[in-house]
Amino acid sequence: MFDIIPSIYLINGKCVRLKRGDFATEEVISNNPLEIAQAFEDHGIRWLHLVDLDGARRGEPKNYHILEAIAGYTNLNVDFTGGVSTDGDVIKSFEHGAHAITAASVAVTYPERFAQWIMSYGREKIFLAADTNPADHKIKTRGWIKKTEVDLFDHIENFHGRGLKYLKCSDVTRDGVMEGPNFELYKDVVKKFPSIHLAANGGVRNISDFKELKDIGVTAVVFGRAYYEGKISLQDLDKFMSEHGN
Repeated sequence: MFDIIPSIYLINGKCVRLKRGDFATEEVISNNPLEIAQAFEDHGIRWLHLVDLDGARRGEPKNYHILEAIAGYTNLNVDFTGGVSTDGDVIKSFEHGAHAITAASVAVTYPERFAQWIMSYGREKIFLAADTNPADHKIKTRGWIKKTEVDLFDHIENFHGRGLKYLKCSDVTRDGVMEGPNFELYKDVVKKFPSIHLAANGGVRNISDFKELKDIGVTAVVFGRAYYEGKISLQDLDKFMSEHGN
């Protein structure tokens, strides 16, 4: 199975897009994230990556109401992320309808807490986001505002040894600019961690990128801007899924 996962980025309850995670580039796409989610569902999409950018900046989720609406009015599996940092945040996310949560910052700041989540809630429910600039392979957190000294591969290895199954990985220099995914980065991750379910996130330009990522051994791709700018259509998604067995 190769999943294609659209993303919806939220600021103040609205669907927005950014370039390279820079909040100064914020552009509102829609005031109705639910409508966008329903359109994806109508075309066979199974998963949605819902990103609470307000939560990422503030260190706690702020858009639970959007999560609840999408979970309540679609059958999508919603992967919720953005500021999830305490057990209370995890519980609230699930109570508001999340199928899984993705954590990034907390896994760096409180690695034991994140490892415990994998044990407590299960590896099908707790995903890791590891976002990096390939110039130094250091992890970036807090909506990519903060650079750390944590090495990408050491970070993945730590949680892989603690039961991690699902990983999202982003090259932050490529996010939202449609210059193509960092295929070499994903090849390295797949080679080092062949049993991890890797979702490539960022840089997708077109359906051909989906095909190349699938061939590399990536198990999912997260996309956003290419769709919102019309480079990928709902009909393209239909065609890809019919050809590749989704």
